[in-house]
Amino acid sequence: MVQERGTLFDPVLVTDLVSKVQGKSSLARLSGQTPIAFNGQKEFVFTMDSEIDVVAESGKKTHGGISIAPRTIVPIKVEYGARVSDEFVFATEEERINILKAFNDGFAMKLSRGLDLMAFHGVNPRTGTASTVIGDNNFDAAVDQAVEAPLGIEDANGAVESAIAMVEGGNVTGMAIAPSLRSALAGQTRTDGTPMFPDLSWGNAPATINGLAVDVNKTVSDMATNNERAYVGDFQSGFKWGYAKQIPLRVIEYGDPDNSGFDLQGYNQVYLRAEAYLGWGILAPESFARITEATV
Repeated sequence: MVQERGTLFDPVLVTDLVSKVQGKSSLARLSGQTPIAFNGQKEFVFTMDSEIDVVAESGKKTHGGISIAPRTIVPIKVEYGARVSDEFVFATEEERINILKAFNDGFAMKLSRGLDLMAFHGVNPRTGTASTVIGDNNFDAAVDQAVEAPLGIEDANGAVESAIAMVEGGNVTGMAIAPSLRSALAGQTRTDGTPMFPDLSWGNAPATINGLAVDVNKTVSDMATNNERAYVGDFQSGFKWGYAKQIPLRVIEYGDPDNSGFDLQGYNQVYLRAEAYLGWGILAPESFARITEATV
């Protein structure tokens, strides 16, 4: 029987973890992280049907109207584990902290990439296949507005402009793009032959283009459902994500917890397993548009 010794990530490590995820995930960088209730929570999207009304002194007020569309955000458990030498158990406190910091760095990279892959494409990052747990709670399934660009995306700027025009209300706060679209934009020139986006030269990936927040990330195209190359829209108000609880860390000393066929004690190893509860919601799918690349 596998015996486990449980603990929690140190608060400093948790803060560092969240910071690293926000620095590597396109969705985390373009939107705001907010705490998510462990049992899930409802976010209410209010739509005011009319404009404000001018009322004269002693004048009659009229009904403006409001529409409410609740969106439920339910956290999903994700985990990552790794084998390390059993020196972890016998090492000094300082050395154990160093090992946990290294594990924390790796876990942050996997969480940040995983958040994008799950919320963009609805896949299980480990297998790359559609997840029934995630269902349609992803941009590829929820966002109907899409621009299909020809193979090679010769008019990358035109594709972006068309996608922006599709966003309902026109409130665009950010864009996540694949490296291939970044390259296509870098190759765009003006009528006089000068680069349209000189900041993109030599592989640069600036934080903004023409004043719009932009993040270049392979997660946009990796495991994409419909050959997606970019997502543009209101990431500040139309999308929310967050952690649902503290992040537990287990040091497993016995058994074969990763089903690799190698007993931990037989190989002088222990197994570090971390779990996190991530929740996200696309509150307003109409506030986003996708750019896809034709396959033929």
